[in-house]
Amino acid sequence: MKFGAGEKRTRLEDGRLITGGGCYADDLSAEGQLYLGFLRAAQAHARIISLDLQAVRAAPGIVAAYTAQDLAAQGMRPIPILRDYPGANPGDGRMVAPDRMAIADDHIRYVGEILAAVVGESRAAVEDALELAVLESEDLPVLANIEAAIAPEAAILHAAAGSNIVTGSRFGDKAAVTAIFAAAAHTSSLTVVNQRIFPAPLEPRSALAVPDPASGRLTLHTACQNPTTMLKQLAETLDRPLQSLRIKVPDIGGGFGMKGYLYPEEALVAFCALQLNRPIKWRGSRLDDFLGATHARDQLCTVEAAFDANYRIQALRSRTLVNLGAYPGPAGPILALTLGPKVATNVYDIPAIDIEVKGVLTNTQSTAPYRGAGRPEAIYAIERLLDHAAATFDMDPAELRSRNLIAAESIPHRTAIGETYDSGNFPAILERALELAEWNSFATRKAASAKNGKLRGRGLSMFIEWTGGNSFTETVRIEIRPGGKIIAESATIPMGQGLHTSFAQMLGAIFEVEAERVVLVTGDTDVANGFGSFGSRSLYVGGSAMAVGGHEALQVFRGKAANHLEVGINDVEYGQGIFRVTGTDRMISLFDLAAVQPEQKLSMPYTHTIKGESWPNGAHICELEIDPDTGQVEIQQYNCVDDVGIVMNPIIVEGQIQGGVLQGIGQALLEQVIYDPDTGQLLTATLLDYCLPRASDVSFIHGEFDQRWPCRNNPLGAKGAGESGTVGAPPAVISAVLDALRPLGVTQIDMPATPDRIWAAIQKATPHNA
Repeated sequence: MKFGAGEKRTRLEDGRLITGGGCYADDLSAEGQLYLGFLRAAQAHARIISLDLQAVRAAPGIVAAYTAQDLAAQGMRPIPILRDYPGANPGDGRMVAPDRMAIADDHIRYVGEILAAVVGESRAAVEDALELAVLESEDLPVLANIEAAIAPEAAILHAAAGSNIVTGSRFGDKAAVTAIFAAAAHTSSLTVVNQRIFPAPLEPRSALAVPDPASGRLTLHTACQNPTTMLKQLAETLDRPLQSLRIKVPDIGGGFGMKGYLYPEEALVAFCALQLNRPIKWRGSRLDDFLGATHARDQLCTVEAAFDANYRIQALRSRTLVNLGAYPGPAGPILALTLGPKVATNVYDIPAIDIEVKGVLTNTQSTAPYRGAGRPEAIYAIERLLDHAAATFDMDPAELRSRNLIAAESIPHRTAIGETYDSGNFPAILERALELAEWNSFATRKAASAKNGKLRGRGLSMFIEWTGGNSFTETVRIEIRPGGKIIAESATIPMGQGLHTSFAQMLGAIFEVEAERVVLVTGDTDVANGFGSFGSRSLYVGGSAMAVGGHEALQVFRGKAANHLEVGINDVEYGQGIFRVTGTDRMISLFDLAAVQPEQKLSMPYTHTIKGESWPNGAHICELEIDPDTGQVEIQQYNCVDDVGIVMNPIIVEGQIQGGVLQGIGQALLEQVIYDPDTGQLLTATLLDYCLPRASDVSFIHGEFDQRWPCRNNPLGAKGAGESGTVGAPPAVISAVLDALRPLGVTQIDMPATPDRIWAAIQKATPHNA
């Protein structure tokens, strides 16, 4: 099937965006709009005794102020969350956790929780008035991390649960794995921390709600990766019919999973607009995002492997605790409970598993999807374990991995957890990565670094990704307009990943016209609905629908051309935008055919369902130097080989891999959300305190794509590529750090491996050689 794969086309959307032509949520305004602001909690855990807003309401320029009681009086309901995970949860399979109200009612559960919503004629008036609120509260014990929440003496944060562990999942055969470990020739065990991080999209959240008095409908303009789900959540929260609401998504300045669901702020913008029958605008600051937007990762995992005498893994056992925050996010628990286990055995042939995951409530912000979403945590655990085992067994880490890889002839391969890898060749990927990184000549480079007083290390990680978001159906609409434009409607959402270019490249190839003629229409629940852009699904699910739909539409339009030319459909050929009667000079262009239709256009919707998930995989190798006097890390080279199936646009996919790698390096070396363990105060609430990676932190990322094993589950042969870098990079970087430090006696270090943490580890391991 022709769909334009492989063309190195520069991105069509970039010219508009980099010259200021983009339109983001905060760029939008409406006539007569009011401004919304929030009173946020300064305590992490407290009982609300009273909240006096009398002075707030009397302040100049203030139109209204709302508390939880005001919302309840108007019938506002909790924000929906997923509570049921069939086959994953213990007991009755239902998570027991507090309802997430848009405004805290009787208890404060984390710093930054909304206590009141204030509407005014100007943003300045709202900010001044918020200072006048008077809160009386009783402080309660603070549980700011997993360890505190599971301690025997810990206070119970949600009485109905009876425990701070409110959900869990288990996979595998515990008894069988226990027996395998008892008889194993070798075992290895390691506990790793996957620290809490912040997604940090360039654009903070904003929203504008505009009511229509004539129709009674409300339109919410906001940045969202999944507007159809947000629409359903908003309708449930406001207790309104779906058809009375509309979500419109402008340009998005980065999402990474953080902008995937309904937040209290957006629900309150909509609520206030309906109450006051005026447009309401809220512009979030960076602080609002640090306090009010979801965080990510935050897991503690102990992982063990049992090996036979030839160092082949016979069983894998893991116990994971995941910090859900004060309120489980709309989809947060599913990441660790079900998505992580899907890839727990990675690319290795492991016959038996015993995996247990538990979700823990704390007095912190919720954790939720962030680029990779559950898979980076699971891959990090097994890859760190294999490096630890290789060091214990005095083996080359590449050799240990090679012995355990799933053989190419075993593909399709069904894993111990029940997933089926449909395609791939993991030994070939490893072999090429080792060649690319010049693995066997590392000793020479290490010696050269030593002469310069530096410690050099290398780290290898292999990974596999489960992609698709478990939503494999997408509907598109393709329209041909007389003016020479092709309109492509899709429920997938552009947020920096180049969807306009990819879809335009695809339809341009199918209709044999310039890609610049294609206009992508997305982000409007009155136009297109679906699962949006999650789980690296946009191209291989949404693109499959676009490609197959494009070919089907062309055939339908060919039939219309035959009717117009008064011949049979088999007598009409198509090429370069022209329908022509074979062997004659009778013809009509695609766009002229649209002009003669009664509707003045050619239009066709198409719904397509792919067979299942895709399994992108790869091998990443990081090489770095450490200054032992300062602990400073400098990455010397980063090489990766990725199997993402058939590549639509190599420039875009290369950018996706590199961006993911840089975010993964950020987690490995720099980033960490830190709450004060005693007070629950967020200590990293600005970009002065939360360190993000910069382009200068990586001097060289060299990647290759191996397209010899296309995905068998979709017609494009594509595999989701958007998250691979964040999966492969953290274990590769940390393994390289430990490889450099191991000769000094350092055998363990947690992310982020900051200079001070590395320096302290060196001093502890070699106290007399400082």
